[in-house]
Amino acid sequence: MKNLNKINSVLFMLCITLGFAQQTPAPKQTKDFAIVGATAHIGNGTVIENSIIVVSNGKITTIGPEASTPLTRQAMDIIDAKGKDVYPGFIVANGTLGLVEVDAVKASDDLEELGTFNPHIRSIIAYNTESKITESMRPNGVLLGQVVPRGGRISGTSSVVQYDAWNWEDAAIKMDNGIHVNWPNSFSRGRWWLGEDPGLKPNENYTKQVKELSDYFNESKSYSMGSSTERHLPYEALAGVFDGSKRLYITVDDEKGITDAVNFAKSQGVSKITIVGGYQAGNIASFLKQNDVSVFLRRIHSRPELEDDDYDTSYKLAKKLVDAGVLVALEPSGQMERMNSRNLPFYAGTTVAHGLTKAQALQLITQNPAKIMGIDDMYGTLEVGKSATLFISEGDALDMRTNQLTHAFIDGRLLSLETHQTELWKRFSEKPNQVD
Repeated sequence: MKNLNKINSVLFMLCITLGFAQQTPAPKQTKDFAIVGATAHIGNGTVIENSIIVVSNGKITTIGPEASTPLTRQAMDIIDAKGKDVYPGFIVANGTLGLVEVDAVKASDDLEELGTFNPHIRSIIAYNTESKITESMRPNGVLLGQVVPRGGRISGTSSVVQYDAWNWEDAAIKMDNGIHVNWPNSFSRGRWWLGEDPGLKPNENYTKQVKELSDYFNESKSYSMGSSTERHLPYEALAGVFDGSKRLYITVDDEKGITDAVNFAKSQGVSKITIVGGYQAGNIASFLKQNDVSVFLRRIHSRPELEDDDYDTSYKLAKKLVDAGVLVALEPSGQMERMNSRNLPFYAGTTVAHGLTKAQALQLITQNPAKIMGIDDMYGTLEVGKSATLFISEGDALDMRTNQLTHAFIDGRLLSLETHQTELWKRFSEKPNQVD
């Protein structure tokens, strides 16, 4: 029976593949082009009206106001974008796109590994460039993302990819640049289905779980400093957080947990720390700022978790952290997180309705995640010398009513904005609306 189920799973995935063949990745840029007349949202807080952006060999060579920027129109394609807006490609932080295709089909699920401590697990080698879900991100301007494993106390190592590639080697922008830890919950809820009080209560195993994590880090550090003749791949993978070559991402929501996690990381000599989730991070924003800790903020479109929380707690948390000087980016984890990653620009738009400026909100999904992930030398903003990973929208890309893309580019390559969803929409919208 197990073998039959495996065969059925493989056949099901084969049907999906045959039914929706992968789009061929866009070819390398061979001719210079210029985007003329658009409002350019640089991603660092600057906006240029009536701009000119020139792209050559996949990089931005010129950007500035049309009135004062010389342009040689010969041997160059001109894209007339008057009345439109240009943005850097949006970046998904703490994402799992490409790791699961169909949740109900185990053969398509590479989300997590067995075991508790897995710092050596590399999510990048499980990344599926032919994912139909990932393909559907591009029409909303979501062009880059972090591929993050889940599960265990130490989940593994993340990498950053671009969303138009033949395979994971082509997709990778920065490989194995972060270790992901799930911090123990300092509080837990009673299991109401067993008759327990569903209210919050202290986690009796919290101290023990933190000590287990601390012991593992200490052992890894000792291994790195020692002369063991036997290789220990998990310890080797964790060594990067001590020498600063890898960032430590700690998933934790409550105030005590965040404080303990930061103090733990500092005591271990870790210099690059990012809190993931951070539901109560606003309560200790000054502490995070003082310790140079950045935050991947949980999905904005979330309900309050505690009875005494304001109804708009999640909506206004970004402003609270930004006002305190904390480096913040948005992440989409939660229910149906892969599909909901396409809503990343609208999460940012919601923060505008709750206090941030549009320029600040844009930074949450462009410049800020690029800085945290260590790819801001080439991505995250529209600047001379950086990658031409950008898109043109009919209007405000943070508003679902006007986020209508006409062009999108990754490293200067013109992308197709067609997906299996747009193909189905066209097919059924043309179906005669009548009964024979």
